[in-house]
Amino acid sequence: MGEYDDIRHLPHHESKTHPRMSLEDRAAQFAPFSALSGYDELVRETARLTDTMIELSEDEKAELDRNLAAAADALRSGAALRVTLTHFVPDERKSGGRYEDCTGEVRRIDPVRRTLRLHMDEPESSDHEISLDRIISIYASSDIVS
Repeated sequence: MGEYDDIRHLPHHESKTHPRMSLEDRAAQFAPFSALSGYDELVRETARLTDTMIELSEDEKAELDRNLAAAADALRSGAALRVTLTHFVPDERKSGGRYEDCTGEVRRIDPVRRTLRLHMDEPESSDHEISLDRIISIYASSDIVS
């Protein structure tokens, strides 16, 4: 004889104070549970598109070098130089990145480290160091740099 044979034939208990829960309501208790935590975020990250860095032609590189040399000359002469430039920002999580337009005052061009220090007013007043190798265009508000 089994351990529960004496109660096996009894009817299932039905509470008089709590009505029986529907199958939908019972299933809803487990809806917030995700067996693969982080999976949805991983799918979104994988689906997020990034740009590849543009390889400039030799003519475009020469023009950019002329513009940067003109900007360096203007800085050496003490002129305040306000520019808008487009540069590549590598993605921190995956290959590729995005292109960003920045406007600000050029503080310094370092030919050894190949960087440009740009003081931007927005979104907050701060200096940003940008690699010269990632700049694809630079335009000045005056005739100093074309």
